[in-house]
Order: sequence, then structure tokens, then C-alpha cells
Amino acid sequence: MQKIGIIGCGKIAQTRHIPEYLDNENAQIAGYFDLNRERAAGLAEQYGGKAYDSVEEMLKDPEIDAVSVCVVNTLHASVTIQALNAGKHVLCEKPMGTTLEECIAMVEAAKKNQKYLMIGQNQRLTKAHQKAKKLLEQGVIGDVITFKTCFGHGGPEGWSIDRSGSPWFFDKSKSAMGVLADLGIHKIDLVQFLLHRKIIETTCKLETLDKMDAQGNPISVDDNAYCIFKMDNGIIGALTASWTYYGEEQNSTVFYGTEGIMRIYEHPQFAITVIDRDGDHAYYDTEKIQTNDHQTKSGVIDAFIDALENDHEPVISGESVLPAMRAAFASIQSAKEDRTIRIPENELSGDVEEWFRRIHKDR
Repeated sequence: MQKIGIIGCGKIAQTRHIPEYLDNENAQIAGYFDLNRERAAGLAEQYGGKAYDSVEEMLKDPEIDAVSVCVVNTLHASVTIQALNAGKHVLCEKPMGTTLEECIAMVEAAKKNQKYLMIGQNQRLTKAHQKAKKLLEQGVIGDVITFKTCFGHGGPEGWSIDRSGSPWFFDKSKSAMGVLADLGIHKIDLVQFLLHRKIIETTCKLETLDKMDAQGNPISVDDNAYCIFKMDNGIIGALTASWTYYGEEQNSTVFYGTEGIMRIYEHPQFAITVIDRDGDHAYYDTEKIQTNDHQTKSGVIDAFIDALENDHEPVISGESVLPAMRAAFASIQSAKEDRTIRIPENELSGDVEEWFRRIHKDR
């Protein structure tokens, strides 16, 4: 039985982490901390456990085995490293950190303390993406040449626990980054996972096109992101991330190969559609993608608890997310400097397939 502490009791904790821990027979939520102590106390009263007065108090408690870090982006790294140094395993929400140096320090802290670090890049775990990965490996559309991937909805103001209309996501002092880090990072991580390839070059535009803060001024982070990526084997792809898709959420990926096309989460009924050169269609009915209005079990908590119970590296380890974070930070640099940025750290020497087998450890 793993005893868990929840650090940060906002919407992501209440919608995903807490319900999924409660649903796992090998997990027990032992405590909660939030800057809003009444919120933490209310959850402790509702679900059992203790409300702590500080992160330090929770981390000193020998009863706590591991923590979920669900705080604002700018605190991800500091709280995660503090927890790892205190001897706790950590599940940290995405984006992993707000600088590459922070992300590397998180991985190093996990190694130094011999504790597990998992990042909540949940799109790797959906049934459709797991199935798509196997189909791509089987060569059902031949060799992938290009791709396009998109994640967009109406913005975090409809999701955040703060319904003021100006959530912390819009405040650069708390979020550090905008939609690219909130939604785009999912797809940056996903395409590398599905293709077993790394992004080595990015050309990006980040814009604030529509979102306003409580004072009626444009928010201080991007609400739309557009990237062109080059993979380490020459594949070219495009990413769109947006907080201004009003009316319907989009969360799709399309791969164009030498022998056909694969469409993921585009068909209204089937999760995957494969179209061969002759135009014949094959449909795979796995499940619908999660949306803000339709939450289903992410699989992240079960994977984290399985890693702790069976003493193995998490399937979404901190180390495995570093290539995606490099691509995200390079994209931000590209937008700032208005030029294409190469990512030399993602240009592997040796066998890329062997690297992905070691890092991802599919289960």
C-alpha cells in the first residue's frame, strides 16, 4: 500500500489525481497541502487523511511514501526536487518544468536519491495511442513521411478551479508559458513516443490573439502556438495548440505514410482510421479521447502506483520527457528570435530505437 500526499489541491488534483488514487486498491491518500488551507482541510474531511500546514510538514512525515505535485508551473521543479530530496517518489504534472535546467535538475535529483519521478504526459497511455503505436510499428501505413497534430479548446478559464475568468494559467509569474506548454507539450511528447523519433529542429510562432485578463488586457502568455518540426530521420510535421477553439475541442493526430494514412481521434465514432493507397478504410474502435467536459480515467495514477508497488521505472519517467521539453523550449526560443532552432541534444548518436526501448519500457 502506497501512502500518497497531494501537493496542490486545484482542479487537476480534484478531477484526476484524487479520484484515480481512490480507485486504486494499492494507494491511500494520506494527506493534502494547498495554499488555501480550507480547501485541503475540506478534502481531508471528505476523503480521509490529514491537511498539512506546509509542504515541509508533509515531506517530513515518514508515513508519506510519494506525492503528486499539482501546483502552478513555476513551482513544479522546486517542489519536486524538495520532495525527492526528502525521500519521496514524485508524480509531477506537466509541463515538467519552466526551464531545461530545471527539468534536468529534477531527473538528477531522482537519480541521486534513488527515487522515481514520473511526469503526467497522459496521452501516451490512451488506448488509441497505444494501439496506433503498434500499428505504426507493424508498418500499416509504410514509412511515415509527414504528420500533423492538434490540441485545442476554449481555454483554461472553463477548466480552472478559479472561475474568475482570469486563471493562473494566464499569469506568466505562475505559468511561465502559455498554450504551448499547457496543450502543445502533450503532442510534442506524443509524436516522439509514437514515432520512436526525436524532434531535432523547430520553427515556431507563439501569439496572443484573443485572451484577456481581468483588466481587459491581452494575457501575458501565448494563447495560440504553431510549430513545424523536423525529426531525426527527416520526418516533417506540424503542431497547432490553441486556447481559442470555441465550441468544440480538437485533439487529433494524422500520420501520412508511404502506404497510407492514419487518423487518430478524427472520426466521430472510431478512434483510429487507417486508409490505404487504394482508398480502403480500416476502423479501430478503442475509446474516445478525454475532454475537459468528458473526463475518463487517465491511467497515469495506476501506472505510477504500479511502478512503486513493483519497483520499476515509471513508463513516463522524467528522463523520457526531457526530449519533449527540449523541443518545447527550443520552440519558445524560435518564436522569440524568429528563426529555426536546432536541438543538438536530441540528435542521437547510435541506435535511436534502442534508446526508446530503454527509456519507454512499454508494459
